[in-house]
This record gives sequence, C-alpha cells and structure tokens, in this order.
Amino acid sequence: MKEILAELEHRRETARLGGGQRRIEAQHARGKLTARERIDILLDEGSFEEFDMFKQHRCTDFGMDEQHIPGDGVVTGWGTVNGRTVYVFSKDFTVFGGSLSETHAQKIIKIQDMALQNRAPIIGLFDAGGARIQEGVAALGGYGEVFQRNVLASGVIPQISLIMGPCAGGDVYSPAMTDFIFMVRDTSYMFVTGPDVVKTVTNETVTAEQLGGASVHTTKSSIADGAFDNDVEALLEMRRLIDFLPMNNTADVPEVASPDDPQRIDTSLDTLIPNNPNKPYDMKELVLKTLDEGDFYEIQGSYAKNIITGFGRIEGRTVGVVANQPMVLAGVLDSDASRKAARFVRFCDCFNIPLVTFVDVPGFLPGTAQEYGGLIKHGAKLLFAYAEATVPKVTVITRKAYGGAYDVMSSKHIRGDINYAWPTAEIAVMGAKGAVEILYRSELADKDKIARRTKDYEDRFANPFVAAERGYIDEVIMPHSTRRRVSRALALLRSKSLQNPWKKHDNIPL
Repeated sequence: MKEILAELEHRRETARLGGGQRRIEAQHARGKLTARERIDILLDEGSFEEFDMFKQHRCTDFGMDEQHIPGDGVVTGWGTVNGRTVYVFSKDFTVFGGSLSETHAQKIIKIQDMALQNRAPIIGLFDAGGARIQEGVAALGGYGEVFQRNVLASGVIPQISLIMGPCAGGDVYSPAMTDFIFMVRDTSYMFVTGPDVVKTVTNETVTAEQLGGASVHTTKSSIADGAFDNDVEALLEMRRLIDFLPMNNTADVPEVASPDDPQRIDTSLDTLIPNNPNKPYDMKELVLKTLDEGDFYEIQGSYAKNIITGFGRIEGRTVGVVANQPMVLAGVLDSDASRKAARFVRFCDCFNIPLVTFVDVPGFLPGTAQEYGGLIKHGAKLLFAYAEATVPKVTVITRKAYGGAYDVMSSKHIRGDINYAWPTAEIAVMGAKGAVEILYRSELADKDKIARRTKDYEDRFANPFVAAERGYIDEVIMPHSTRRRVSRALALLRSKSLQNPWKKHDNIPL
C-alpha cells in the first residue's frame, strides 16, 4: 500500500511541475505566474479540486509519441471564491506552449459541461499559442466543441475570460463569446493572425503589443473590458467581480451586509449641476454617492468614456449602472457608447441584475463619420437592449434628455419602471437654441426677438414638469435624496415579474 501511495504522490508531483522547473523559471522571468499559481490566487485557499491531472495526448505524429506531459497543457477543476462555487481552467504555457490538442480540449469541455449542469460561473485563464499544429484537424475539432459550449452557456451562467499571455488564432474566439474579457498589461495580447502573418499578407510591420495588446483592446477595439498591471492584481480583481455576479440566470443577485444607510442624504449633490447648462460635471460623483460605500466596479472604463457602465450595490444587492458622462463629448451617444452600453444592459438582463440609469444626454453625435459608421443601427442596439430588458429599471434624469436619446435611455416609454428627474432636468426634442432657429427661422436677423424666443422656450421646456404632467416622469426629486429614492424604488421592484412574448430568440440589430 505504501508503494502505491508513494507512486500516486510521485505522479502528482510530476504533473504539478508541468513543463519542468526550467520552463517555470522562464515563465517567472517574463513576469508571469504559472497556471497553478494563478488558480491558487483566484480561488479560496485549499478549495481547488483538480480534474484530469494525469490526462495525456494521444498524438503520434511529428515525434509527439515521445513527448508526454501529464495534464497536457491545461489545469482544470473547481473551487470557491468567497465560498461560492466556480469552475476554472488555466492554460499552462510551460507545456507545449499551452497549445490546444484534442485531449486538452476534452479537459476544458468537461469543465464547461459541469459548470452548465451545476449552474455555476466558469473562468478561463488564457496563456497559450493557439492550436497544436502536430494534431491538425483534431485540434480544430476540439476548438469547435469548446465554442459550441460557450454558446450554449451564454446567458445561463457567467463566463469570464482572463488573458494572461498570448492568445492567438482559434484561441481568441472562445473568450470573444464569453461575457467579460480582461487582460494583463504588457504580458498579454490577443489577435487572430500574428505580426508575421500580417507582415506577409499586408506588408505592415507591427509588434504583438501594437497589434493586440491590452492598450489596443481596452481603448480601440472594445474587445477587452479592462486591463490590470500584473497577474496578481488581475486575479484579485476577478474575485471582486465574481462577488457582484449571480451564480446563474435563475439565481437571485448576491446580497451582502452593508453598513451604508440606504436612507443616506448627500447634500453635496444639490450643487453638482453647474449653473451654466453647457458646463460639464463628473457623473461618476453621482454614481459613487448613490452606491453602497462608493464601491463601483467599472466595465470598459477606458473605452467610449462618454458613457459609464459597471456594477455596484444598493442595500447590499448588486445593481448594474449605466450613466452618460458629461465630461466626455458632453455625454452624447455615439456608435461606440451605444454598443458598449447595449452589451452591458443585455448582460444584466440575462442574469436578473436590476438596472439604474443616470441620464444627461444632449442627443446622438452628428456627422458623416457616425452615419457612415452605422450610428442608426448601433444606436438601435441600445434601444433594443433597454426595451427588451425585463429586470427592474430605475432612471434618474439629472440634466439634459434631448430627442431620441431621451427615449433610448431607459425612458418610461420603453418600460422604465420608476423614472425620476432632478429639478434641473431638461426634457425636450432639442436644446432651446436649435429649436428656436427652426421654429423662428424668419426672425433670425432680429437678435433681440430671438433672445426672447429662446427665453420663452427655456421657460416652457427646459424643466422636467412638462414630462411630469404627462406621467413620463414619476416624480421630480431633490438631488440630495437620490440614493434614498433609488433604494426605495429597487426595494419596491424586488418582486417584479414581466415576460416578453415567446420567441425562439430575438433578432437584435447586430
């Protein structure tokens, strides 16, 4: 018996070494942790249960029959994050560069199936060079199986991808179909075709960082939802994100004890809006002062900064926040902001996370670049997302809500549940200057008359009361009471039940 136990421990030690001490040291030299070290940081101490530690590939081509390493380049299993079950797979770059083989894919598929059957989130840690060339189509078939499960799990369990090294070729499409993608600055990159192929085909000379680094995907492509400075920070932030998310699409949102009084009044908000209607202010100040303890987990904070998206808590329960940001492009909606917010709204609706929307939007961004880029369709994505959502929706209009953008931003007309406005709110088809220039075009030469017309228009429409008279605004509230009113609205809506007509699936304007 002792010999058998000793053999088991020896095999485990061999498997834990992955590609060997030399490759582990090379991984550390690049500023990266190993696959197992990452799991140890991500999960609660001692909670990880590994599966398929001894699994090996069956390839015999190109000398592979002489290269067998237990685990075959990926570590899989389950554990807990603050006591809540999560499934995880972590690609091991020290073993065949983390490349995906048929066996490697089978390990990931097993974890995906278990996560879906047991309705728990799954986190993938990516650090790999793509498909294993020696296995050819068998590796490609493995990718297809993984992709299929990404699709089936979408909207059922949260799927999170953390890119911690290279992620190229077929490897990029699995993260692309998950709910969130995060990257590590300077050590991770994602692209379909690498710099060498780009050079050959298009004659462009570009580095891996320039082609698909964290800075590119968080600011330009919108592929990544955030980036972190190192492996440890990234993994700890994943733990924080998981705390905000429900286990699955039928589970309630997480609830934690909060010392922050939901009835808290913040008088500083009474002076947040500048007297000059064209002067910007920081909407994040309102977001932070409304949420429990100012705790806000921003999603895509470096992309389309004219709109803010992220998670927070009110009365200890997770909420999704969408807010126009007047500090950037006056908070206008453009194609990028619309797509960013639409995807976030749809995620929240998938997982029963209530939506709190703060509105200060002068309209959609005009210009040929936007129109040629499909602003109509991209703007419709956000409209579609809000109109489709059946979760509780609470809206607060702080200042401008002009034109179609007023409708789009979770208005009463697209099933906003509770719609508040501050006394400073201006709800109209457009701003006073533009409206007067259209209505009184024949009087434009008379500046005094135009000034009076503008003043009359402002007195009539530059306030929330016309909308309130029609019931489009449920209540005009004092800014300092925003947290209290939002808290009470969300408490009221806890038992909300709303069903859309049955359909196989919708046809959102992609």
